[in-house]
Amino acid sequence: MMTETAAVALATFFATIGPFDIAAMFVVLTANNTKQYRRLMAIRGTIIAAVVLLIFALFGSTLLSSMGISLAALSAAGGILLLLIGIEMVFAREPSGTKPTSEEELEAASKQDISVFPIASPLIAGPGTMGAVILLMANADGDLGRQIIVIGSLLIILFVTFLSLLLASQIQGLFGVTGMRVISRVMGILLCALAIQFLFDGIALSGLLKA
Repeated sequence: MMTETAAVALATFFATIGPFDIAAMFVVLTANNTKQYRRLMAIRGTIIAAVVLLIFALFGSTLLSSMGISLAALSAAGGILLLLIGIEMVFAREPSGTKPTSEEELEAASKQDISVFPIASPLIAGPGTMGAVILLMANADGDLGRQIIVIGSLLIILFVTFLSLLLASQIQGLFGVTGMRVISRVMGILLCALAIQFLFDGIALSGLLKA
């Protein structure tokens, strides 16, 4: 059970955050900046995103409960959201929920500090990742060990994301556009499968199919 929880959490966070996709965007946003600037933005952006996601992990379920949202509804809604993201990944399109608009990209390009926007959010801590961390923590069902595994998995993927930002140029040169798209498609397929499972779990928990 613990191994399954870790595998699902790692795959989900890797797919929803997309470290290599963020690295490609980071290269574009910092093309004319120094190595020191890129390192600072990578550090700050990752830390801010980690704080945001940890808040959702620790207090997201409580917030939803106070709003009268059940685990069944959360699981079904999270499954649908993750399915949409997975489909876009399979067809090599950037998930619309994490892709800045053209106006936002222009605003980011004109700023000296891009760590909060768009690096921390929406690129790292996007709506898909926020929903996923709440869903996975809720599925842990109060099991402290499984919750620690979920949070640990999140921190591992955030660390991988941080490294991908630091090595963005090298990663893009190593895999190329085609290689990074292949990785994205594979993770998209896995995310679609996980999303359908979350959706099935939500329907089962709702009791709608009971006689």
